[in-house]
Parts: sequence; structure tokens; C-alpha cells
Amino acid sequence: MNRSTKSHLVIYLRLRRVLANALSRLRSPRRPTACQGTTRSTFAAQVDRLLRRRCQMNRRSRKLICEMGSTHAFSLVEVTLALGIAAFCLIAVFALMPVGVQTNRNATSQTAVTNMMAAVVADLRATPKSAPASSHFGIAFGTDATRYFDNTGQGSTSRTPDSRYRLIVTWNGSPGLRYADLKVTSPAAADPANAGGSTEIVAAFDRN
Repeated sequence: MNRSTKSHLVIYLRLRRVLANALSRLRSPRRPTACQGTTRSTFAAQVDRLLRRRCQMNRRSRKLICEMGSTHAFSLVEVTLALGIAAFCLIAVFALMPVGVQTNRNATSQTAVTNMMAAVVADLRATPKSAPASSHFGIAFGTDATRYFDNTGQGSTSRTPDSRYRLIVTWNGSPGLRYADLKVTSPAAADPANAGGSTEIVAAFDRN
């Protein structure tokens, strides 16, 4: 219970007590004296003062309630504007989601291709000079070759349903100094000339 409610309750109890005393005196059959007349006039003044005070407090309470309602409430126009701004921002975010997904997919594919080429070059560099072909991927020096790779980086000499990348190795140079042109295209089933994505590097190998 707040202070305003307590003050209203005290005023109500005092007014009720005064009115009860007044009714009891009015019902008394005794003839009023001059002193009683003075008491009744004093009582009427007290009642009038209490009533005025109560009216003033009621007006203050109503004014306070109106001020609180006008300060803390939102109008329908404000709510509509807020919903419109939120909807516009959400539409912009949703429009950027496909671009982000495609960028992430391209970055993942580029990372897989880079790791694939690095593995092939490392395998060729680790091949002894007396060996005609690499030990892991079986790529022969001086002979063009094609290999297929899946998402995990596993290579094969023929295309399978799991193949996603196509590696084309083209050799140039002399027998002592070989240049390997490595080109990776995707998807594996597409023609390399019309592939959706391709990455190409050149590596040199000293076979002397």
C-alpha cells in the first residue's frame, strides 16, 4: 500500500467518524444550546474542509494517472513504424544469407583444391629420380595424366559417382628439368573448358 492510498484511507475513516458523531447528535432529542450550535458550526467547517481536501487529492491522483499514461504508453503509429523498420532490416538480412552461403561454399572448395594440389606436388617431389612415376598418385614424369578426387581428397584414375574434382597434369620442359601444369576443375563430370570453377598452378621438378 503506497502513501497516497494510506492518506485516502485515513481521510475516509476520519470523515466516517465525524459523520457518525454528527448523526448521533442530530438524533438526540435535547434542545441544542449555544455551545452546541457552535460545535455544530465547527463540525460543519471541519466536514467542508475534509471534503475539499479529499476532492483536491482526487484531482491530483487523476492528474498523476493521466500523466503516467501519456508518458509511458506507445501510440499505434509508433508501434507501426517500429514494426516496419524491423521488417525492413530482416528482409535485408535474409537477402544477404544466400550470398554468405555461396561465399562459404566457394571458400571451402578453394581450400580443398589447394590442399589437393599441394599433396600432388609433394608426392611428385618425394619421388626418387630413378622412379618413373610417383608412389602415391601414380603420376609418371613426362606423361600427361588425369586424376579424379572426391570431397575427402581421395584420388582415383577413373571417374566415380563420388568424384567432385578433375586434375589434369600437363608436362613441359626437358628430361632433366620438368614443368608440370596442374589444373583442377569442378564438377568432375563437366568438360574442363566449360567447368564452373578451375584453379591452375605450375611446378618445376629437377630430375638431374
